[in-house]
Amino acid sequence: MTDKKQIIVMMGGAGVGKGTFSKMLMAQRPFSYIETGALLRSAPSGSEIAQTLATGTLVSDALVCDLIQSKITPTQNIILDGFPRNLYQAQWLIKNYSDTYDIHVLFLDVPRDVMIARINKRLNEGSTRNDDASSATINHRLETFDNITMPAIKWLQTAPNIAFSRIDATGTATDNFQDILNALNM
Repeated sequence: MTDKKQIIVMMGGAGVGKGTFSKMLMAQRPFSYIETGALLRSAPSGSEIAQTLATGTLVSDALVCDLIQSKITPTQNIILDGFPRNLYQAQWLIKNYSDTYDIHVLFLDVPRDVMIARINKRLNEGSTRNDDASSATINHRLETFDNITMPAIKWLQTAPNIAFSRIDATGTATDNFQDILNALNM
């Protein structure tokens, strides 16, 4: 057993349960929860991040990596939700943190039709997320995931010095969470 702190990386498309399972893990053990989307949306108005988001373009990898680095506390176990989003960020994470943390990537794998159904369920239950608001936006998010995030996931499957687990997250939250606990040896 290692004395290193742990980084759990939650990866998967929209609606796979990254936030739900992160909260369930935090109920089991203390983790610092870093949700990249929420961090970006909470950037002060007038900041470079807020100005970039206002234009509808992606925040640069350098800014996102700096933001993540500013939130990582070496004395805590960490859950990353929404990071890394692309190959550059995945390689940055491993290069900068695999020597000092035990990193375990959990790829929550769900077919596209299930993701869409879950997003629609979230909408029907009163979600006010702007990125859930239209089918065009949802499809754009899923295409972005396929084209930008999946290459990072594929690279992470064989990345050095980390653990990688693919979780079939199509079942019930209870069953899926047990699979996560088993993958993490918790």
